[in-house]
Amino acid sequence: MSLAQTATAELKAAQDYFNRSTRNLREEDSTFAPAEGMMTIAQQVAHSAHTIGWFIEGAFSPTGFDMNWGKHAKIIMAYTSLAAAKAWFDKEIAAACAAIAGKSDEELSAPLPPGPIMGGAPRMAIFGAITDHTAHHRGALTVYARLKGIVPPMPYMEM
Repeated sequence: MSLAQTATAELKAAQDYFNRSTRNLREEDSTFAPAEGMMTIAQQVAHSAHTIGWFIEGAFSPTGFDMNWGKHAKIIMAYTSLAAAKAWFDKEIAAACAAIAGKSDEELSAPLPPGPIMGGAPRMAIFGAITDHTAHHRGALTVYARLKGIVPPMPYMEM
């Protein structure tokens, strides 16, 4: 199996776990946040979606990762629809899979640009980071769901 195939499988698994664990959230829950100043449900999903593309772009850009956090926050904070954020998440997974489909093992093993975000690690490392990041946010969304009285499903399999 090539590194691109391995990365695609990892992205698809992250997508399955994320979508399964958030499927009980409803559109009417989109703007719920546990406290003032926290991201809403829609914004949590949008942040997860945005970060997938951010990792892909940064890994293959000669200048590395865009750390204009204010610009990124502005994009994410504009989301008020869970359905729109979930659609964006699936679109970003598909775009990431397409972006790496033609990459050779050598390209995926090449080091990331120098810098504070995984500088010098092999590009392949971003796929573990994407998985960890989506797991972190689906965990937060599980807490949000429970605060709304919603029982989140088991993320790793149908029960």
